[in-house]
Amino acid sequence: MAQTFNLPDAGEGLTEAEIVSWKVSPGDTVAINDVLVEIETAKSLVELPSPWAGTVGELLVAEGVTVEVGTPIITVLETGETAAAPAPAAPAAAGHDDPTPPDVGPQAAPGPLVGSGPRADAVKRRARHTPTRPQASGAGRSSQTGTATQKSAAAPQEPDRTPAVTPQPEPSPRPQAAPTPPAPAPTAPAPAPAAPSRPAGNPIERLVQRVLAKPPVRKAAKDLGIDLADVTASGAGGEVTREDLISYAEQVARNQARAPQFWNAGAKHGLIEKVPVRGVRKATAAAMVQSAFSAPHVSIFVDVDATRTMEFVQRLKASRDFEGIKVSPLLILAKAVIWAAARNPQVNASWVPGDAGDEIHIKHFMNLGIAAATPRGLMVPNIKNAQDLTLKELAVALGDLAGTARAGKTKPADMQGGTLSITNIGVLGIDIGTPIINPGEVAIVAFGTIRQKPWVVSGEVIARWITTLGGSFDHRVVDGDLSARFMADVAAIMEEPALLLE
Repeated sequence: MAQTFNLPDAGEGLTEAEIVSWKVSPGDTVAINDVLVEIETAKSLVELPSPWAGTVGELLVAEGVTVEVGTPIITVLETGETAAAPAPAAPAAAGHDDPTPPDVGPQAAPGPLVGSGPRADAVKRRARHTPTRPQASGAGRSSQTGTATQKSAAAPQEPDRTPAVTPQPEPSPRPQAAPTPPAPAPTAPAPAPAAPSRPAGNPIERLVQRVLAKPPVRKAAKDLGIDLADVTASGAGGEVTREDLISYAEQVARNQARAPQFWNAGAKHGLIEKVPVRGVRKATAAAMVQSAFSAPHVSIFVDVDATRTMEFVQRLKASRDFEGIKVSPLLILAKAVIWAAARNPQVNASWVPGDAGDEIHIKHFMNLGIAAATPRGLMVPNIKNAQDLTLKELAVALGDLAGTARAGKTKPADMQGGTLSITNIGVLGIDIGTPIINPGEVAIVAFGTIRQKPWVVSGEVIARWITTLGGSFDHRVVDGDLSARFMADVAAIMEEPALLLE
């Protein structure tokens, strides 16, 4: 006798879901708990197991169709019964509807979830003052001309649609031998010895320095026509590694490959492309509208000298205890937010309306949310009880969260119960923005990019790693002075991570 499997509630009172991909076909033999189908809810991708053993009968819903909870989606026959014919192909959706598959290959992988470190500003070193021969010296470094298609052998799936133009090579300075006194000329005296070397220009000009990279990386960048100053560095001391270069080249190649097709897509999709709003995008839109128009937002910003955070991150990377573990400045920010929330508890709370009167619920635990840009849209999974984790355990949890989110496998339970969130817009090279509070919370911290900038230390302008932090708060719960104290405490840890040891 055929058993009919209805779409269940995957959790949190969901009312509908999209059939993403069937894992079985009519006639297949299945056992109890074998995966039948993968569905997409408003929260995440979920695999549904079979409650029975037997033979797959009929697939009642085609892939790409959204159905309500309780709708019959598949039949399972007892052993020996005849299977029905396969389900028809999914009907074409109105407009351009191309749902993102759950298994996204490298060619569609998003940027890193957490910051991979800053890059140094593209600049030049000041010239050395040494005695020279009477003849005129070179005219200096010439600027590059021409462009090049940026591509990488690591991304063969992206065809090169733009003919490459080799950049003009930069003149290499000739190595100078040890200075020798010039021969006296009959009509001119020998040049006087050069004055002692002194920094040229104003204090800000003394900050200039080259992008850090090894010679093979520089050569590869030159061959690809990539300016190293555009590449986000993750190496020690802000060095651009080969992996950084390859990742940047692949991303640029993907963008360039898609760009020429966009304007020509009108013949296929019409001048206006219609994309149905559903799944994560639908849930995100509803949540952001709810937050923006129910919680009165107030935002504040602070510039932070994160030089010691960068030094601390490099020490952690070199530590045996952190071998094989992803470490970035986001780890220090996460720990700083946990530390600062303990000193200012009302930022780790929620506003709860009620018939008998509204209440503020202060949480004595931290479920730290990390906003993640995934192939399926914006998601904010959270690390449960983050206040109990050591620095190493927190680093592992951040890495697991990032990997799960990129794969689109975040569970609905991981998206629930957040108490305070972080959004890392700095990984995209953005200095700062105004974040919207995650519904059910009263605070969120935005982390801007870290880059070298002029900074005044003890009356002297020197180069330091600077970032900007932004915080948005629900003004019903968090007053201005409380939000300022909280952000100042977060900034204090970023400026001096040793405070975490107190």
